[in-house]
Amino acid sequence: MRSVLLGINHRMIPIPWLVFKRILRGGVKKTKSVLGGLDDEQRRVHHFVVKKLPVLAKPMSPDYIASGLKLDKAKVIQILDELERRLIYLFRPEGRDVVWAYPVTAEPTPHKLIFSSGERSWAA
Repeated sequence: MRSVLLGINHRMIPIPWLVFKRILRGGVKKTKSVLGGLDDEQRRVHHFVVKKLPVLAKPMSPDYIASGLKLDKAKVIQILDELERRLIYLFRPEGRDVVWAYPVTAEPTPHKLIFSSGERSWAA
């Protein structure tokens, strides 16, 4: 089942896609048009980065993503390029490793996060 990760009170909560679509009808049309256009592989890559970046606690390479999702590295790079181009809250300095994927980042910020699982990270 498709879902969207939503940051609420220092937690990442998976929201069923149908529920999220109802939330979007409340007036956030731009968000709907951006997120609604992701294919399954793009969504898998984005969710993987958001979930694993706090665990990894350093910039995430395309190799790491490709290995974790059993995808071809060239395909992962293509997806990352597209997510960045579409402003899907993902940043790779000079097109290299993923440094942050909203709402988490591998770089220190004033906004510290502590997950219920014990991982520590920073908010983007």
